[in-house]
This record gives sequence, C-alpha cells and structure tokens, in this order.
Amino acid sequence: MAIKSMTGFGAASACSEDARVTVELSSVNRKQLDLVLRLPPQIAALESRVQKIIQEHISRGRISGNVQVESAAGGALTRIDEKRAAETVGRLRRAAKKLNLADDLGASVLLQIPGLIKMPSAEQNPEGILQTLDKALIAALKKLNAMRMREGKTLEIDLLARLKLLEQMLAVIKSRAPQITSGYRKKLFSGLESAGLKNLAADERIIKEIALFAERSDISEEITRLASHIQQFKKILRSGEPAGRPLDFLAQEFFREINTIGSKANDLKTTGQVVAFKTELERIREQIQNVE
Repeated sequence: MAIKSMTGFGAASACSEDARVTVELSSVNRKQLDLVLRLPPQIAALESRVQKIIQEHISRGRISGNVQVESAAGGALTRIDEKRAAETVGRLRRAAKKLNLADDLGASVLLQIPGLIKMPSAEQNPEGILQTLDKALIAALKKLNAMRMREGKTLEIDLLARLKLLEQMLAVIKSRAPQITSGYRKKLFSGLESAGLKNLAADERIIKEIALFAERSDISEEITRLASHIQQFKKILRSGEPAGRPLDFLAQEFFREINTIGSKANDLKTTGQVVAFKTELERIREQIQNVE
C-alpha cells in the first residue's frame, strides 16, 4: 500500500428532500493536522462534527473545507418574511414622507432588516441535514484521499530511487572501511617513527595505544545502523500507515550516522561519498515534508 501525499482536492454533493449539501476539501503540507472550515450559519453548530469526521480520515496536513447548503430545488436555503417586509417598507416610506426625505428604498435595504431573512437551522430537520452532510463529506474525503494516494505513489517511487542511491554509496563506504582503520594505524606508526621512536613493534604499550586510536576511526557500527535505517525506511513505505513523522525521524538518524562517519573517517574517498550521501539525503528529507 502506497504512502499518501498531503496535497489533494475532493468535492462531492448529497441531496435530501429538503436540502442539497456540497462539500469542497483541499489539503496542503503541514507538520500537524490543521483544519480551516467555512460552514453556512444554519449548520455552524455542526462544525465539531465535521472536524471529527475529517480527523478519522486524515492525520496530517492543512485541510481547507467549504460547505454549502441549498434547497433541494436549487438556490439558497433561505426564506423571506414577505408580510413583515411589506409592513416594514410601508412604515419606512411613511416616515420618509413625513420627514420630507427622498423615497430611495431598494431591495438591498431588506438585507439590513434584522430577522427578515430566515435560514432554517439544522434543528428543524436534524436527521435529514446530518445524514446529507455526512454523506457529502465522506464522499469528498474519499476523493481527496484518492488524489493524495496517487500523488503518494509518485513520491514513493522517487524515495525508493533515492534510497537505492544511498545503498550504493553506503556499499562504497563499507568497502573502504577496513582500509580506513589499517591506514590510520600506519599513519600513527609512521608519525611516531619520524619523531625518532625506534622498535615500536616491540613496545606493547605503544601497540595498545595505537590500536585504541585506530579503533576511533572504525565506522562499522555506523554502517550497520545506516543499513538498518534503510530497511526500516522501506518497511514504513510499504506499511500503508501515516508515514511522514516516522520517516522524518529516520532522516534525522541518517544524518546523525553519516555525520559520525564523516568525522571518524580520515579518508578522501570516503569523505566524497559522505558529501554525496548527505546531498541525496537532504533531497529525501525535503520530499518527506510532502508525506502524510
């Protein structure tokens, strides 16, 4: 099962006898789950329900959601109190005439009259609006996740290709590891002999000290850990679980181990591989920021 990207879009509608609900969802990168929802006033009280359903389907990313509610026949789900509108306009005109004011009343004035335009609340038909909202929301989430899965498959292919490059570089570093320790030991002997010390091979204390210094250049432990991290990385990619955070953690461990190799190995060829490894690893880390 492929990993999921945090980038996607999904939209869906559902209808009941009374209303038509349309849900649009879009997502972009975020370290945590961040929800930004816009609901019409008549169902504003259902925002927590919408959040809960989204959280059940998505674990990471910035989700922007827009919910629209219309009457089943089309148009906004609103009602105008025409009787009250007529009475209010009549009173305004009589007052304007009495005060010698211009009669410039227009339809836009009706919007400013409190309580004139009514929007049915969800409480009037709770089951109907809830079921319709849930249906549209889940359908939109499925489309959003389908797009995130397609994008995630592309990310997985790219990450696996880069992991293969890391494995190749690590193989080169591993092949150089024995030569690094022996080469360091020879440099120590050569340095001591050039300083005027003789018969070093016969001095057991010097031999032990040189062995201890040479062990400090041993990078076999770091190589083993890096090989293990690469296998864990592949396993997480195949798991189908949200992978962004564990992969980000592994990338940090990669950096820690390869930095240790770079500081231990006093070897030009190994240093070149370390630089190339870190460059490719930085590209992997950047790509991980797109993974849920």
